[in-house]
Amino acid sequence: MTQVTERGTRLPAPPRAGVRRRSPAAAACVVGGAVAAGLGLGFLAVLVIVLWISSPYPDSGPGGALHLAAGLWLLAHGTELLRYETLSGVPAPVGVTPLLLVALPVLLMRRAARLGGASDEEDEEVLPASAVFSAVLCGYLAVGALATVYAAGGPMPADPISAAWHVPLVAVLAAAGGVWGAKGRPLGPLPHWLPGGVRRGFVRPRYALALRAGAGGALVLLGGGALLVGASLAWHGAQVQASFLSLTGVWSGRFAVLLLALALIPNAMVWGAAYALGPGFALGAEVTATPLGFAGAPALPRFPLLEALPAAGPGTPLTWAAVGVPVVAGLAVGWFAVRRAREVSYGETALTAALGALVCGLVMAGLAATAAGPLGSRRLAEFGPVWWATGAAAFGWTLVLAVPVAVGVHAWRYRPAEGPVAVDAQAPVGDGWHDSGVRELRWEVMRKASGALVPEILPEPVPPAAGAVPVVPAAPVAPVAAGAPAVRARRAVTVVAGLGLDLGPRPEPVAPPVPPVPPVAPPVTGVRVLARRKPPA
Repeated sequence: MTQVTERGTRLPAPPRAGVRRRSPAAAACVVGGAVAAGLGLGFLAVLVIVLWISSPYPDSGPGGALHLAAGLWLLAHGTELLRYETLSGVPAPVGVTPLLLVALPVLLMRRAARLGGASDEEDEEVLPASAVFSAVLCGYLAVGALATVYAAGGPMPADPISAAWHVPLVAVLAAAGGVWGAKGRPLGPLPHWLPGGVRRGFVRPRYALALRAGAGGALVLLGGGALLVGASLAWHGAQVQASFLSLTGVWSGRFAVLLLALALIPNAMVWGAAYALGPGFALGAEVTATPLGFAGAPALPRFPLLEALPAAGPGTPLTWAAVGVPVVAGLAVGWFAVRRAREVSYGETALTAALGALVCGLVMAGLAATAAGPLGSRRLAEFGPVWWATGAAAFGWTLVLAVPVAVGVHAWRYRPAEGPVAVDAQAPVGDGWHDSGVRELRWEVMRKASGALVPEILPEPVPPAAGAVPVVPAAPVAPVAAGAPAVRARRAVTVVAGLGLDLGPRPEPVAPPVPPVPPVAPPVTGVRVLARRKPPA
């Protein structure tokens, strides 16, 4: 017996237990995070290289420019840089982060997370939100670690401890926002590990209103700070121009100074808001500028934005007018805290306004902490607004003004409406509209036109007047024979001339004649009908 063996294609082996299949979508998310970090580094590298090429007296070669670009990318995340080339020889930290520069890594990281969590095709693999968040974060932090190591060999290396928590913090917040946006910004239930009372409390609409009111108050404060900065720059226009022209004489250097000033404009807005709130901002050790006075700044570096500082000396009515900014912010918080519902109590409205003031204070405290930082090791170790003082002042101003404003607006919106004056039903009507019979006439016309849908108006009984002659009852009516049709009494109708109404019987509508329809098939003749037989039992 001969055995024939045929070779065929091998079937795929079943997956082994414990071996996880690699997901291409997860790898794409990791690459997306790395690309987002690389785009931010590349943008700053191109900008620094262009300025280095156009500079007539560069301090270092292209390697130093690339190291500086890596340091600026880390500075955009809030990392402190160390400047070793100082007159005293002591390394000076540089921790003032340009807030406009922070938008670059945040937008790129958010875009990478949003693209990783979205799916364009139906058969495309969709990862859960946690997987997308972790994958994008791993790719971004890997590039961040390499940039920290690379910047260590440049003129302004980054502080490793500061970079170890600033870069992950910015990446986590941006990635969380991107994943949340990719999933449709859901406001789903809170995690189950939170207490039930907390989860039920956050579902209430007061928290959404408080967030809106707090954000509105913070925006008003920032807008007021921008107005103060712009007015001060216009007031000290000559000093600002002289400082800008004296820093450098070449166009590339002036362009770099202009870019730095534009990147620091959001910081100046926060500083202006802190100045209007009262605590002001620090310009060195034990030197603070407030609306009540300014003792004078230490040896500050020449920079156009620093020339807009108020003059040294006690406060003036012009500087005291800055307190109008927190007043408007408090009014805004109170206005936005009112819920458009009549069943909301005054206590609920006041609590919402208080929560909005708390949100405004927290937002301003976070912005003040981000906009400030050291510029040196001795006198310039404190530079910018104090975060806790700014937050407390924002909370106090808005709380004092927002609560009474919210309660007052709520009371005004939902005040009881003034109803019509009560009219006595027995009092006679003084106009001739109801006495002329026009109302009965129109009602009769409507009744005839609608058939039995509109009921007939019964005559109202008239009470006998005092001293009137009693009416003699009429003779009794003869009984109607059984089976005879009932005769309906005719009702008197008042006729008013000039209305042009036809009260005659309404003619019945005549339907148009319907033409005969020809048969579909000719009639069948000669049909034989067969009797139905019963089936055999």
